[in-house]
Amino acid sequence: MKAGAAELLPWLRLTLTPGIGGETQRKLLRAFGLPEEIFNAGRSALAAVIGDRAASLLLDQDNTAALESALAWSVQPTQHLVCLADQAYPQSLLQTPDPPTVLYVLGRLELLNSPTLAIVGSRNPTPLGLRNAERFAASLADAGLTIASGLALGIDAGAHRGALTGSGNTVAFVGTGIDRVYPASNRELAREISRKGAIVSEFALGTPPLAANFPRRNRLIAGLSRGTLVIEATVESGSLITARIASEQGREVFAIPGSIHSPQSRGCHRLIKQGAKLVETVADVLDELRWNVPAGHPATKAGMAADTPAHTAHDVATDASPFLEVFGFDPFSLDELVTRTDLTVERAAVLLLELELQGLIASMPGGRYQRQPPPSAGNGP
Repeated sequence: MKAGAAELLPWLRLTLTPGIGGETQRKLLRAFGLPEEIFNAGRSALAAVIGDRAASLLLDQDNTAALESALAWSVQPTQHLVCLADQAYPQSLLQTPDPPTVLYVLGRLELLNSPTLAIVGSRNPTPLGLRNAERFAASLADAGLTIASGLALGIDAGAHRGALTGSGNTVAFVGTGIDRVYPASNRELAREISRKGAIVSEFALGTPPLAANFPRRNRLIAGLSRGTLVIEATVESGSLITARIASEQGREVFAIPGSIHSPQSRGCHRLIKQGAKLVETVADVLDELRWNVPAGHPATKAGMAADTPAHTAHDVATDASPFLEVFGFDPFSLDELVTRTDLTVERAAVLLLELELQGLIASMPGGRYQRQPPPSAGNGP
């Protein structure tokens, strides 16, 4: 049952006061208990805990408009305000150092306490990386896990899409107010997640996409999840922040390796060197989590590891295009293809076009191409 306005008002007043951050909020809650007791304590008692300036901020600022907006937003059946003391609050976040005092949740509230795996990665993935994200997410969701990610472009969006084609259980943590969608190009994806899964924010309504909010969002992705799977990331990627937080919190970290020539693989390779579990198949993740998969799931079949790994998949183009074996799954250019084979420029260009139309290679930025796993390889990695 939803909390009423009278119960929510003190929580919102505490969290919507500018200048009173999460650390101060937790200090007050430890000292006084529930928020209504904080506001009944009096100025001198508050000042003794958080100082005169913070006490004045808390008691003297008028945030009526923000309070009314939040309460009005929470009236809708699928729109929830979840406070630290609520039974619906995600228990896994309570085990983290800085759980948000209030969460804004759009969609299925029960997913916040379901077994969850985070899938994160590059905003500019290779076509193969994006396909891995979608296929791994779909298969892991069908195995009974909720897929958490950050609704960003690239791997995040691919993970959400994959989960939606599977069980539909996916949670998107956003770095804006929950009434905004960033990036705007993910608006339709956000709508589908809100219908089948859940979108979560700790930020007040109307909060714009500020750069500092996204690392904070990452700690929630890691904190909700039993483990974090990284699929393509540069060494500067924010995905490595999520992986580091997961490791610091004692959660599992997984990474899919890639080409030694690809910058998008170097972050994953660094994680593996640091002790992350190298992942080739869905079964690698499920085994490490000691997860009992449903009967009939591909990972339960004898001799199968969910499906053939994408980077070692049988190449249906081998007979027609043996030159692709020269590059494996590394990106390559037309010039490199001509240099390392007996093909003319004209013949190589024609073959690349034919293979791209068949979906056997994909074009990448910078005039490069990369082999793709065959569509017949199955629905899960």
